[in-house]
Amino acid sequence: MKRIKVSLARSHDDSYDLLIGRDILERACLEIARMDSVGRMIVIADSQVAALHGDRFVNLLTRSGMPAELLSFPAGEASKTMETVLSIATQLLERRADRATALVALGGGVTGDLAGFTASIYMRSVPLIQVPTTLIGQVDSSIGGKTGVDFVGGKNLLGSFYQPRQVIIDLAFLDTLPGEEYRNGLAEVVKYGIIDDLELFEYLETHASAIRAREPEVLQTIVPQCCTIKKGIVEIDEHDRGIRRILNFGHTIGHALEGLSGFALSHGQAVSIGMAVEARIAEQKGHLARSDRERIDRLLDSLGLDRTVPSSMDTKDIVNKIGADKKREGDRLLFVLITRIGVPFINGSVDDRLIEDALGELKA
Repeated sequence: MKRIKVSLARSHDDSYDLLIGRDILERACLEIARMDSVGRMIVIADSQVAALHGDRFVNLLTRSGMPAELLSFPAGEASKTMETVLSIATQLLERRADRATALVALGGGVTGDLAGFTASIYMRSVPLIQVPTTLIGQVDSSIGGKTGVDFVGGKNLLGSFYQPRQVIIDLAFLDTLPGEEYRNGLAEVVKYGIIDDLELFEYLETHASAIRAREPEVLQTIVPQCCTIKKGIVEIDEHDRGIRRILNFGHTIGHALEGLSGFALSHGQAVSIGMAVEARIAEQKGHLARSDRERIDRLLDSLGLDRTVPSSMDTKDIVNKIGADKKREGDRLLFVLITRIGVPFINGSVDDRLIEDALGELKA
């Protein structure tokens, strides 16, 4: 037997900047217009964001010296499929997009995931820029390189890790965000406080009214703080093999609820309920003090976030749906549980009956 080694030691640097501020879009466009090895940009947005921001953003890029055009797709989680990826790829070919064409994801998590996944596979990868317009995109989904689409009723079962060249976070986008979408993002903000940062959690407790009112000063505090937490975790565990899994707190239950609802439940609603359920599981297993679990409940309530399991959902159906989660490893399903606010751990042995009991406590 002859052995021939293919040596692929890598020294490639995938580092990138997060540009964060209010009304920074024009300055940011001047910067990305000078991006190396990019001669053209195609801005990908859903139909709603395209109508609100698409033309202005394309015009800013063009005036900055970067040829740009807009490509849109129907808004909503239902578009997060391989069919949409193939449709986008077909349109890219029709527009003669090549490897010097960058894709710009302008929108929320669905857009970022779709555009990111397409960028990772189109012509074996083209440059990607993330411009999140939602709170959930700004604090979470645009950072870290996770891309993907839903498949056979499961969240993000097809996807890739593909880092953007840059992330532009303009807080002014949040002014036009519908209330439900803003609350979606707040659920992820609360998650960061629970899993990593007691001071952030306390800040959310003491500034709940200002946060609900979207006061600029509080957003200029919480958004960069969440980004700092996320980037620190990604730097340690880019490919989700270890500590990055703590970012899934609330998501094991949340993804099951989303799927069972046919995505009638928004991601933020589902994750908020999931955090309340998973905090109860931690309490019932003796890891989390009741006082901390009650603080989590109060914060969710004060921010207007849901923690009631819909009465139409059977707890056994939810548990069965959880069994298909991509975080399963063999017979183990990895849950993120909490020992106290700011201190999580990953547990792979939560009994189905315990999950059902926790769900039942919060049933409408």
